[in-house]
Amino acid sequence: AQIETLHNSNSSIAEESISLDMQIAQLDDQIKNSLICSPIEGMILKKYAERGETAAPGKALFKVGDTSNMYLRAYITASQLTLVKMGQQVTVYSDMGEKDRKAYQGIVTWIADKAEFTPKTIQTRDERANLVYAVKVAIKNDGFVKIGMYGEVKL
Repeated sequence: AQIETLHNSNSSIAEESISLDMQIAQLDDQIKNSLICSPIEGMILKKYAERGETAAPGKALFKVGDTSNMYLRAYITASQLTLVKMGQQVTVYSDMGEKDRKAYQGIVTWIADKAEFTPKTIQTRDERANLVYAVKVAIKNDGFVKIGMYGEVKL
């Protein structure tokens, strides 16, 4: 009788162990689903939520930018348009303080198909009145180039 009682008790403990293992697996899955992982490598540019806040599916928590590859938007005149082509290697100079500049090798990845008025950020009124073509130049970032920095392109 004691052996049968022990056997039943052992069976009950085994069933409870299986139930606990399933609960542990569920908790592990919930922990895994609560971890925040970025789908890309990059730098956090903006934070939309604070630690401890409830996160909802589909709600952005951070704005992440891939800063390993940067793009410079430059503007060229119609007369310069014939000197630039897709895939062309150019030199980009980035301002590093008041007097220092750093050179980077870049590649023209896009050229606008129509002219536009020069953006307001261009310094002189005469330059702003001209029609220009936008050009996008890709450069590899060594960590010194930041979003929003000014640069200059040499063909």
